[in-house]
This record gives sequence, C-alpha cells and structure tokens, in this order.
Amino acid sequence: MPKPYLIGISGGSASGKTTLLHILQQHFGPEQATLVSLDNYYKDMAAYEKVNDRGLQNFDHPEALQFGLFEEHLHRLLAGEAVQIREYHFNNPATAPRMITYRPTPLIIVEGILVFHHPAVRRLLDLRVFVDAPEHVRLARRIRRDLEERGFTLEDILDQYLSNVVPMYRKYVAPHKADCDLILPSKDRLEQAAQVLVHHLQAIVARQ
Repeated sequence: MPKPYLIGISGGSASGKTTLLHILQQHFGPEQATLVSLDNYYKDMAAYEKVNDRGLQNFDHPEALQFGLFEEHLHRLLAGEAVQIREYHFNNPATAPRMITYRPTPLIIVEGILVFHHPAVRRLLDLRVFVDAPEHVRLARRIRRDLEERGFTLEDILDQYLSNVVPMYRKYVAPHKADCDLILPSKDRLEQAAQVLVHHLQAIVARQ
C-alpha cells in the first residue's frame, strides 16, 4: 500500500478536537482512516515526577508524554506495521484500560494538545491542523467534561486549569498555531469549516 498520509490535529484542551474527529469519522471508515490519540502515550502517574510550582503533577507539560514511543509507533505505521498500546484513562481507578491496536490505513490522524511539540514528530506530518477556541469557551467545556466524565471536583478543575493548563498552552501549544496549514474555528462554524479538510482528505484517499 502507498505511504499513509499523516495528519496532525492540535489545539487547546477542550477546543473542539474531539468534535472534529467525529466529523472525520462520519466521512472516513476504519479502512480509510486510523485515529491515534496522543493521550494514550501519557506516562503512568507513578513514573512521572514533573510538578508545578505548587508541588502538583503537571500532566500538561511535554515531559508527561512518551514522545519516543509515540514517534516509534508513527514510523512503524508509516512503514505499514500495526502497533499496540494500553488505553489511558486519566488515572481513573474506576475504569479498566484495554489494549488498542492502531493499523496502517491511507489516512493516519494523530490528535493531542502537544502533537506539534516534538520536532521529530512534526517532521513526519504531511498536514497540520489547529482547532482554535477562545479561552473562556475552552474553560467552560473543560469544566463540563471533567465533572461529567472524569469525576473531578470544580475546585480541582479550576486549580489544574490555572496552574497547568493555561501556562502550558501559552508556552507549548499556542506558538505552533502560526506554523499550521489549516486553522479551524471551534464554535458555530466548525462543522462547515471542517468540510474543507474533508474534501482535501477525500482527494488524498482517491489518489491512493
């Protein structure tokens, strides 16, 4: 099979990346596109020592991620090999992790807030997409998500957002927006704007 086309999707936490991925899944089936989440490459809490100025573990810092393994898996996928990794559950003991298998397909879509941080990974990408959202929108979405899906308290969410999420976004995520090929708005027009990406990727698949 031809070399897969590798797309990177980034943006701030709760910016709308998952919504964009759902749109792409509506147009591309599992035989056409593989979705690889950088979230599954987080280090185990017990093995991670990076803390913020308040002594709390900072999982928004690049050192929280296994970029070496992530890069290795991307090289293997681009070479036509399948890879496996254990699903990450944000240190939630109530959920049982499962093994995920990523298989090479014409499109490989990698997603995560720090996808563009690692230079070796950036060089592999054929297309860089940034989902942009105002900070107040991202905060509101994160509060709703973490309350409903991850069982965090409002105090914990706000503390983590102010201590880790905002400064790490400004330092490691936002600077890469200027280098992206496509910047998509996150609010009312995301679905319409995403059609530009869909049409481009459909053309890529048709050529393979």
